[in-house]
Amino acid sequence: METQQKTTPSLFERIGGMDAVNAAVDIFYAKVRADERVRYFFNGIDMEKQAYKLKGFIAYAFGAKMAYTGKSMRNAHAHLVEDGLNEGHFNIVMQHLAATLQELGVPEELILEAGAIAESTRHDVLGYE
Repeated sequence: METQQKTTPSLFERIGGMDAVNAAVDIFYAKVRADERVRYFFNGIDMEKQAYKLKGFIAYAFGAKMAYTGKSMRNAHAHLVEDGLNEGHFNIVMQHLAATLQELGVPEELILEAGAIAESTRHDVLGYE
């Protein structure tokens, strides 16, 4: 008798795939751009291009079967660190991520999983050794 292994669907699949990622990034950036504590980091940024990049990164980071071809988190955020990006800003962005997923009705356990993935980028985003 042959046994079949079941694979656990990725977080990407469990949250609803690319449609969910697209919606989340759009809502997330609306929240971040409205927040006076962090919005200035996006001054002069082509937000359509930025959203496209983040959608690809999140899909990849959440387990989509695709390659990520963008910059490393360290390189992508180095200029922001030079402009003062710090722990407090990172925490604000994390709060907006959680609020976005809650707004979309994502179950709490998946929000925690997404938060852990986002948290794993903290050292690189902030340029720590």
